[in-house]
Amino acid sequence: MLITRPEPGASETAARVAALGWQPVVAPVLSIRPRPLRLPASLQALLVTSGNAIPSIPANQRAVPLLAVGEATAKRARAAGFNRVESADGDADALVALAVRLCRPTGPPLLLAAGRGQGRELASALEKRGFRVTRRIAYAAAPVHGLPQPMRDALEAGSVRAGLFFSAESARIAVRLLRRAGLGDAVRRVDALAIGRPAAVALQALRWRRIRVAAQPNQDALLAMLQ
Repeated sequence: MLITRPEPGASETAARVAALGWQPVVAPVLSIRPRPLRLPASLQALLVTSGNAIPSIPANQRAVPLLAVGEATAKRARAAGFNRVESADGDADALVALAVRLCRPTGPPLLLAAGRGQGRELASALEKRGFRVTRRIAYAAAPVHGLPQPMRDALEAGSVRAGLFFSAESARIAVRLLRRAGLGDAVRRVDALAIGRPAAVALQALRWRRIRVAAQPNQDALLAMLQ
């Protein structure tokens, strides 16, 4: 089972995959680089689309309500010391709906902590509903320089049965690295399991045995396809 998500999430996913009886092959195609955040003095809430943003949020903001896109991100926020955490338990649209339900357009601004190049549509959707939104880059996801050796070895040995893809970005990068390594055809007998439709669309550039999409955009639903 290929695990393409970056650390620190990859190791946690590998443990869960192993518990289901699969042999995990940890092969991140992205590396996460946190960026320090400067936040406005007054905030109504923090919106977080990925757990990767949590380490960049200053400690003095732990009392600000935090709205997380899903339960995994919410769990990471609670572990970091945030005590007012709500989970949208879904995708970006669900996070918008949660913010509309819990926050006031007339209140202080919302702070969206997202990855580089991410969050623009989410911020725009809230602004159209009358909210003031400040978007900050909390981390950058950088592609690895070449196909991870564990992935190459497993594919060349013909031992890979499926691969897990946690984002459209990681799916696009994996496709590009596989092609560059001359292993685009090696996935014809591999199932690609995508966390959402955008990732599935990116994976269609190669001829996988089949591409399956999780019923919900979270890890639990993704791993449910292994059972």
